[in-house]
Parts: sequence; C-alpha cells; structure tokens
Amino acid sequence: MKRNDLQTIMRRAWHLFRSTGKAFAVCLSKAWQLYRLTKRMRAGVVRFAYEKADGTLRKAAGTLHEVSATIKGTGRPDGGQAVRYYDVEADGWRSFKVENLIAIYQ
Repeated sequence: MKRNDLQTIMRRAWHLFRSTGKAFAVCLSKAWQLYRLTKRMRAGVVRFAYEKADGTLRKAAGTLHEVSATIKGTGRPDGGQAVRYYDVEADGWRSFKVENLIAIYQ
C-alpha cells in the first residue's frame, strides 16, 4: 500500500465524517470499504450496490480494468466525494457518492 492510498482513505473518511455526522470509526470503515472496492475494480469486474440520488437501490457491475480507451475528456476533480466506475451492463461511465455505498457482493 502506498502513502497516497492512505491519504485518500483518510480524506474520504473525514469527508464522510463531516457530511454524515456519523462516528469517525464508522466513516473510516466505509472509507476502507471504498478503497477495497476500487482496488478490486482495477483488477476486474465487481458487483456492488449503492443508493442513487433519487433514493432507489442500484445494483451495478463495474470495473476500472482496461477501460482507458473509453475515457473522453479529462474529467473534473471531486475531492474524493464520488467513486467513478465503468458499468459493464450499461456500457458507460457512472459514479456515486461515497456515502451511498451499501454492499459489495463478490
């Protein structure tokens, strides 16, 4: 694990702490869960669920592995507030807020 990874985990944990008001231990646990999710998505397809902005549950199959050819533009920095992934079922890029992650299935 790199130092940059730990900085990302802590940045997300503090963002979650400020935005949700939950205990810092809960936020740190969620930040580690998000780190593991993105690490697994870099290796292959992962099934997970999150709450959409309209309140519905979204079950997704996402990846970050070998999708660099589909990137258009440079994107915009979000400060660790969202997770971007390539949805293999919808064949497009999607994102969700870090506090909305519910479960990782695989």
